Amino acid sequence: MHIIFINPPFKAEYGKFSRESRSPAITKSGALYYPLWLIYAAACVEKNGHSVGFIDAPAKPLDENETLCAVEKMADKDERLLFVLDTSTPSIKSDAAFGARLKDLYAKSFVLLVGTHPTATAEETLSYSKKIDAVALGEYDRTVSELANAMEAGLPLQEVRGICFRCGEDFRRTLPMPPIENMDEIPFAAKFIKERLDERDYFFAAATYPSIQIFTGRGCPCHCNFCVYPQTMHGHKYRARSPENVVAEFEYIATHFPDVKEVVIEDDTFTIGRERLSAICNLLIQRKMNRRLRWLCNARVNTLDLAMMKLMKKAGCRLIIPGIESGSQQILDNIKKGTNVNQFMPYVKNAKKAGLLVHACYMVGNQGETKETMRQTLDLALKLNTDTAQFFPLIPYPGTEAYEYNKRMGYLTDGDYERYCNEDGIHNTVLNLPDLSMQEMVDFCNCARKKYYLRPRYILHRLRVGLAHPDDLKRSIKAFGKLKTYLFKK
Repeated sequence: MHIIFINPPFKAEYGKFSRESRSPAITKSGALYYPLWLIYAAACVEKNGHSVGFIDAPAKPLDENETLCAVEKMADKDERLLFVLDTSTPSIKSDAAFGARLKDLYAKSFVLLVGTHPTATAEETLSYSKKIDAVALGEYDRTVSELANAMEAGLPLQEVRGICFRCGEDFRRTLPMPPIENMDEIPFAAKFIKERLDERDYFFAAATYPSIQIFTGRGCPCHCNFCVYPQTMHGHKYRARSPENVVAEFEYIATHFPDVKEVVIEDDTFTIGRERLSAICNLLIQRKMNRRLRWLCNARVNTLDLAMMKLMKKAGCRLIIPGIESGSQQILDNIKKGTNVNQFMPYVKNAKKAGLLVHACYMVGNQGETKETMRQTLDLALKLNTDTAQFFPLIPYPGTEAYEYNKRMGYLTDGDYERYCNEDGIHNTVLNLPDLSMQEMVDFCNCARKKYYLRPRYILHRLRVGLAHPDDLKRSIKAFGKLKTYLFKK
């Protein structure tokens, strides 16, 4: 069967909509994530013998008509087609409408929506249009293959695991699709990117440009109440690729992408297993990948000590990204972060000793937030003085504990998902807390960003790093070119 995977168009007139970011938006830094979950599913389906087409509309970016023209080049209207459309919370109604338009143009097609939002709100999502045939629930690599096989064999949809589909005026959920346990069976994202996409279309502000993003595992054993992927798609068990498999993909990237300078490891908790992390680092060193490629990763503050950081640095790691979130221990406890404020300073000091850069993530608007706790967070950020930092209001997505809590408490200002982004696609917050308005949280983040990045001490630091590492200077200039509009905005 011919299966066309589409990352649909959304707000193309304003820029590149990063749908698979943890907070989907047209970002202030100009970042665009690879549509990795769509890529992995397409690669798995192709491996299983089906014909695959792939369109990433935001990468160019393409508007709706341009995307439909791209579809026309790879689709036959007389053919039975399966369209697999990625989605996000802010774009969900637009995604459903685009799927309906495909159905109008390709009457024999089957339209499947995938992603965190339809997983969390399956029946609601299907109610947007009767032309949407089904949504996938959770990980959908095997689900798409099973659906295609069933369509070819003329089997009923009840036989396909991991979907919710329309049955007359009702909706029916099938048995869940078991998660993939042997992660080494999944094809390399890098190989699919090489064959189908252009790495220069994508940008990650913390990474040296151009970079390749990959996952080395799925799921996260931590229970942060705001984190959407573990709570909707991948679960709380970390299923990891073997060290040999991970390093083999580094070798593929080194050979086939001569312009790529860095690998972005997107796992929520890449550093959770010391033995596996050590094995990956040692293999990178043994195979001399540390001389060819740098890499960065998300790294919780309670998973690394100085010795491990030094090994990571030797293996080519350049930067680590911790979710520090708040300067208030009570808020960290409220959101089930599992970290302690006393861990932050030693973590940052050890990273600096090891020669690693740190990009710290801060968030306001969590349970218990007040003006005083926000000040504590900014004070902490200035004290830690990491290489870069980000400040965002909490954006609670359907399927998370944070969403259910704020909905129950009446703090969500509007049920319209389109409000999760502003008209220009930039992040919006949808919370009004008892002691903090939506605007106060947005204003705080804007002020915090200015105070952080416009300090003379920080500017001198960036110049020193840039002079020592020209690639990093280019990255900083590219990110600043986008961010300056918001830094100097009144």
